[in-house]
Amino acid sequence: MTRIKCCGMTRIEDALLAARLGADAIGVVLTARSKRRVTIAQAQAIVRALPPFVSAVVLLMDDDAAFVREAIDAIQPDLLQFHGAESDDWCAQFGRRYLKAIAMGEGAADLPSLLRYPGASGLLLDGHGLGEAGGSGKAFDWSLMPRDVTQPLILAGGLTPANVAEAIRIATPWGVDVASGIESAPGIKDSQKLADFIAAVRQTDGQGL
Repeated sequence: MTRIKCCGMTRIEDALLAARLGADAIGVVLTARSKRRVTIAQAQAIVRALPPFVSAVVLLMDDDAAFVREAIDAIQPDLLQFHGAESDDWCAQFGRRYLKAIAMGEGAADLPSLLRYPGASGLLLDGHGLGEAGGSGKAFDWSLMPRDVTQPLILAGGLTPANVAEAIRIATPWGVDVASGIESAPGIKDSQKLADFIAAVRQTDGQGL
């Protein structure tokens, strides 16, 4: 079954709707470079409202270690997700499971070196370029999804209700991550798009593709 993460949550009601519709995880963004940024207090309120068995993921990008620790203490996320130039050792210092985003916007010429995060619980391959924040709505060539990586791979970037089935068929990821593709405005989720996205993923899973 393809796992689903709905990211860039800024409102409790959107997070709860995603959970009711069957999302496996929700993401809150703390990095200042994002249009979907929330404060630690806002993220804490969203995460505390989640029902059981829905994972909370906190997104960070080249943030100060003290800020990361403050966020962990306040929010108690299930996973951290790093989007910047953080090294594997730097990400691991907090003693928390983490995902590392990999920028696929320039193609995969140096993909083996980009994937060197042995401490990561999973790798999130996104359509943004190096040094850019995620959530850009840019897709990459899904056929570039590596096939010889032992860690779970999460597909992100430019996914929508209309294309997620094709993306899953081509990339065969462990999970998919969506933000802009289910929004009416940055950080504001569209209930119909959200429902259609999750339904499209589950229908594709049901077809055994």
